[in-house]
Amino acid sequence: MNIFTTFDIAASGLKAQTTRLNTISSNLANAETTSTPEGGPYKKKSVVFQTEKLPFKQHLDSSLQSQGLAQGVKVAKITEDTSPPQRIYDPSHPDAKEDGYVELPNISTFKEMVDMMSATRSYEANTTTIKSAKRMAMKALDIGR
Repeated sequence: MNIFTTFDIAASGLKAQTTRLNTISSNLANAETTSTPEGGPYKKKSVVFQTEKLPFKQHLDSSLQSQGLAQGVKVAKITEDTSPPQRIYDPSHPDAKEDGYVELPNISTFKEMVDMMSATRSYEANTTTIKSAKRMAMKALDIGR
C-alpha cells in the first residue's frame, strides 16, 4: 500500500464522518420541532455506512483490488426513524391535537451527544492518520536527500 492509498482511505472516512456530524447536528437542532413542511414532527435521521472501493490510478487499481486491501467508507444512505412520535400532554401548545397532546420527535439529546462524540473521535483519528502519513512521506524525502 502506498502513501496515496492511505490518504484516500482517511479522506473517505473524513467525508463520511462529516456527513454523520451534519446529520447529528440536524437531529439536535430539531429535537423540539413539532411541525415540518411534510407534516407532523421532525423525524430523526441516521447515517448508514458501507465499504467503498476507492478510485485508484490504473497501475494501483489492478494490484490492490486483486488483493482486496484498499477500501474506504462511504455513506450508503440516510434513514428516517419510523417509530411513532412521543406524545406529551400540553393543551396550551400551538401544535396540540384536539385531545391536548403534542407529538414530539423521538430524539434523545443524550444519545445524539454520545454519537457526536464518537463521530468527532473518528474524524480526529482520520486526521491523525493523514498527518502521520504526511510525516512519514516527508521523512522518506529527507532520507533520500
